Amino acid sequence: MTVAGKASKGLISKSCILIIVVAGVERFAYKGVASNLVTYLTEEVKMSTSSAAKTVSSWSGATSMFPLISAVLVDSYWDRYSTIAASSLLYVAGLGGLTLWAVLFSWMPIFSLFLPLYLISVGQAGYNPSLQAFGADQLQLDDELPCCDEAGDQKSKKKSLFFQWWYFGIASGSLLGNSLMPYIQDTIGWGLGFTIPTIAMISSILCFLACTRFYVRKKHHNVSNKPNENFIHAVKISVKNALSANKLGLAARRDDLHELELQEKPLKDDFDASKITETDSETSDESVSVAKVILRLFPIWITLLMFAVIFQQPPTFFTKQGMAMGHTIGKTFVIPPAAFQSAITLSVVMLMPLYDKLVIPILRLITRNEKGISVLQRMGIGMVLSFLAMIVAAVVETKRLHISRLQLQGLKVELSIFWLLPQYILLGFSDVFTVVGMQEFFYTQVPATMRTIGIALCLSVFGVGSFLSAFLISAVEFFTGSNGRGNSWFSDDMNDARLDKYYWFLAWLSLMSFLVFAGLCKFYNRSSDSTN
Repeated sequence: MTVAGKASKGLISKSCILIIVVAGVERFAYKGVASNLVTYLTEEVKMSTSSAAKTVSSWSGATSMFPLISAVLVDSYWDRYSTIAASSLLYVAGLGGLTLWAVLFSWMPIFSLFLPLYLISVGQAGYNPSLQAFGADQLQLDDELPCCDEAGDQKSKKKSLFFQWWYFGIASGSLLGNSLMPYIQDTIGWGLGFTIPTIAMISSILCFLACTRFYVRKKHHNVSNKPNENFIHAVKISVKNALSANKLGLAARRDDLHELELQEKPLKDDFDASKITETDSETSDESVSVAKVILRLFPIWITLLMFAVIFQQPPTFFTKQGMAMGHTIGKTFVIPPAAFQSAITLSVVMLMPLYDKLVIPILRLITRNEKGISVLQRMGIGMVLSFLAMIVAAVVETKRLHISRLQLQGLKVELSIFWLLPQYILLGFSDVFTVVGMQEFFYTQVPATMRTIGIALCLSVFGVGSFLSAFLISAVEFFTGSNGRGNSWFSDDMNDARLDKYYWFLAWLSLMSFLVFAGLCKFYNRSSDSTN
């Protein structure tokens, strides 16, 4: 009702609301498969725990990385609406294939399971970034034209409202997928557990297609007849020029309307085409400017990787941590430790409606800024909260290890799993700040013709973060397991494991990433001042 109320005031359209609902259903379908996939692989397919974990991690990382490839094609050759329609077919084919595989798995070779899984990945690669960019298109904002202060504030409100409620929509779908589908899969059956997400996805796509005549479909002009070739060539030129000039950084703003949160002009407008050398005249001015924009986003992109690594902990070590704690209510009811992942999404769903009405007014009092905080400040707050979450996780794990030693001495004491709630809630709050800020940042910092690539860059943070998390686990296991005893920090015996040290290690890396991020923001502000 709140969204509809906002829409009635003319801030976001009904087509935006429909697309947000469609995105929420997609998250329900995806989380309905992904959240409990490890359980399916270990209990039904009979994979080992390590093999199942690697399979899910690789699939998750690839799913987040594929949009980088599809986004270039979407913004160069295809339009967003057609991409959504075509990729949705692959998405549904993957879900349907997975459902069929679950029904016939006793006759199916294990390797054939990867076909429907990666069909889902390929379908999602075109579907998700295109859907979000297409939803933002419904705001009917012309970012290429200058505007007055009043018009700029109105555009800012529309963008901010859209991205906040977009994330609220996908968080609501994720919450339902994380909580409802694992219960159905574990208690009723996997066939039904995969059928429901498939039907939900088909229904949402049919609703999306049925409302085609209500959508705003922008036509973006390519910068040349061969945009991809020019883009790649422009990247090479920009890398060479940036390295030679040693000035790869964020561009400056000329006034307050140009701040990164809800700017009127993307970074591409800061580049003067007259500065491009004559030797590179075969590449269009716009292509080179676009390539420079992408390259200048990478410092911020890199500092966000540790944030993504931290978000790999709830489905892995947080769950393992909970299994070693008391997770029963009374004598019969057992709380599944994996169900605590819903606390993150629930925190998002609870905080998001209060963000504009409670959080922003408080921040206005603190910063004495009418807009509260910029997008970089918003992302920074979320990074700090994720850092605090790891500190809390380390302290709780230290307490758990202390109690486990008392148990070995014969004392009947137990640490409740509810002690894990603070670290889950902190991650949920950090999600509201950083992830929503990331979506705004990467969407607004690229030209209108490359908005899908901007969304894909945002998604790729979590893809690379997934692979980086796996690398850190392997590295830590190698170095801590070579002490002669054979036990690493990740020992199967939780009394010998030292997850607390690993959490402190991640907290330290997170702090380093935040300090670099803050330095980049400081450089940006200093550049703005010098320009003014």
